[in-house]
Amino acid sequence: MRIRPGLALIFDMDGVILDSNPIHREAWRLYSRRFGIEMDEAMEQRMYGRRNDEIVRDFFGADLDPGTVAAHGAAKENLYREMMASRLEESLVGGVTDFLQQGAGAPTGLATNAEPANVDFVLDGVRVGSAALRNCFGAVVDGHQVSRPKPHPEAYLRVAELLGVDPRNCVVFEDSHSGVAAAKAAGARVVGVRTTYHEFKNIDLSVDHFRNPELEKWIEAQIPV
Repeated sequence: MRIRPGLALIFDMDGVILDSNPIHREAWRLYSRRFGIEMDEAMEQRMYGRRNDEIVRDFFGADLDPGTVAAHGAAKENLYREMMASRLEESLVGGVTDFLQQGAGAPTGLATNAEPANVDFVLDGVRVGSAALRNCFGAVVDGHQVSRPKPHPEAYLRVAELLGVDPRNCVVFEDSHSGVAAAKAAGARVVGVRTTYHEFKNIDLSVDHFRNPELEKWIEAQIPV
């Protein structure tokens, strides 16, 4: 795959690198049940693409103090990692590691609303060839490194800055509506990955996975501004 000089690739994590939302849904369901809260479909839909503090206040109460919010989030994510540990490799989005290897040499970043512990879990737990997945990324920004999570563009603007690339020359891979909104607000070009949603608005291309032959053609046709 040929990526023109001046372009960068930026990936979301959950739903883009890892098809993790089914496990996140189950972990939230099991954790919430401990407190007598039964998640419904509407709550599940509100979960996608949001930072943990927002989800906790939505599910458990908007007036919770920061310490309680953080404790709920940490406990749920610990449960998620326990559930995902044996399924990490099999949950990778199809073709993503090969795609990252093909794009080696282009500036590549990760921008996610996820908790730092979950980012470490994935980046250090997945292997790409003989190295950790972390080595594929020149810049990583998680949900605790920004003051305003997606759909605000701060995470994508920060990664573009760290990579030294104009946001307009960044190709972002997203699976959530809030993530797409963040990437477009940053001025980036956006590829929707259909793991969480099958339809997107205001994107440049949509694919089921990274083996889609249209993706390579589209990437190679991108020209820096």
